[in-house]
Amino acid sequence: MADALRGGLSGKEAAFYIAAQICGGIAGTACADIMFSLPAFSISHHVRTGAPLWFSEFVATFGLLLVIRTVARFTPGRIAVAVAAYIVAAYWFTASTSFANPAVAIARSLSDTFAGIRPVDVPAFLAAQLAGGFSAVFVSDWLLSPTNDI
Repeated sequence: MADALRGGLSGKEAAFYIAAQICGGIAGTACADIMFSLPAFSISHHVRTGAPLWFSEFVATFGLLLVIRTVARFTPGRIAVAVAAYIVAAYWFTASTSFANPAVAIARSLSDTFAGIRPVDVPAFLAAQLAGGFSAVFVSDWLLSPTNDI
């Protein structure tokens, strides 16, 4: 969505990416559950609600997008490593355990494990993630503008 916002993807391409991420997340949930002898899908009952968790998701998503956009500008070959390192760290430093992606929140609602999120709690997470993502786009545009030498 960040790329589409800045013209890097068409609306149609962005829609395909969104669908692919959601489908991939759901398939990944089924695979993980099956690996641990659980039903492929079960609705989560893990409560994740409240302002601290929503703010945590804002921070997690803001940071992730800021890392991606900054690394893409300066060392694009290291995006995968930077994202992996950020997500591992954010798992530990955010109260929400850093879903940081709407597809992840949706997928984790389909697993009644410690990693899950109740479906009723997903919309607030999505709103926080979208706010964090859009904020990161605007801040990174400012930080990485040609008039700022970093």
